Amino acid sequence: MTERFKPSVTVAAVIEQDGRYLLVEELTRDGLLLNNPAGHLEQAESPIDAVLREVLEETARPFTPDAFLGVYMSRFLRPDRGDDVTYVRLAFTGSVGEQIPGQPFDEPIQRTLWMTLDEIRASRDRHRSPLVLQCVEDHAAGRRLPLEALVSHPSLYAPAAWPN
Repeated sequence: MTERFKPSVTVAAVIEQDGRYLLVEELTRDGLLLNNPAGHLEQAESPIDAVLREVLEETARPFTPDAFLGVYMSRFLRPDRGDDVTYVRLAFTGSVGEQIPGQPFDEPIQRTLWMTLDEIRASRDRHRSPLVLQCVEDHAAGRRLPLEALVSHPSLYAPAAWPN
């Protein structure tokens, strides 16, 4: 029997204010890279709860989602390290409040930046993923889906044993 395929599920926030998008600069194995505020979905956490947590951890700002951008997939290969990971990204858009004084960023985050779409396009070689630009482009094109498109069943928080 072959091993079951298990993609890595992440959430991301595309936040635009006055023609600029909020990105984070994070220290990775490949150097300083740019990303949307994003991170992994955790056990017993809804996608909306995850994006609220990730934006706060990475930007020190509270996030209010107002729409769902979509489900995005990409694959990352690094043969020298044996990495072959498929990412499923659930992307949201919304607004942020002011930065909370004294609230630290997650350890790999070095700083936040507000960048125009043209600046994001011009920095493509520094993007953590091809989905950084894709999500921003979709936002700029007006893509919006209702948050109600995502459903988190109550069993997510209180799992019950399934009958055999």
